[in-house]
Amino acid sequence: MFNGKTKSDSFEVGGAAPVSASASLIGAGTTMKGDITSNGDLRIDGTLVGNIHCSAKVVIGANGNVQGDINGQTADIMGKVTGTIKVKDLLQLKGGSFMNGNIQASKLQIEPTANFNGECHMTPAAAATSSAPASKSTPEIKKEFKNADTAIA
Repeated sequence: MFNGKTKSDSFEVGGAAPVSASASLIGAGTTMKGDITSNGDLRIDGTLVGNIHCSAKVVIGANGNVQGDINGQTADIMGKVTGTIKVKDLLQLKGGSFMNGNIQASKLQIEPTANFNGECHMTPAAAATSSAPASKSTPEIKKEFKNADTAIA
């Protein structure tokens, strides 16, 4: 009625299941205590004291404040997080953000004016899904570096 889409636009062909384009929002001025579990995107512009478990994207807005751990597919941090962040793909610490805790991600982007205090552990996404033991790839990497050092010397 308001956006010009029909009800069939929000369903897959055949109307079998709804398209998972839902997003949840904790608005500015809202304080919430407890853990959040979500299958869709999640945006925090208020304050959350608790953990986030999300199978999609997590966004902490510029006024957002999370005191707890964040687990998700990807995350964009523009506000303040105190806790551990674990994402399977890309973590972005945007300008003006404040992160106090440890990070585990396959890709990390930190803008110059972001503040990060903690440890960072990066694991390539391919290595996490690979069935080959990680120890086999480590000597090859060391060998490449050794050959590079030899070529320079």
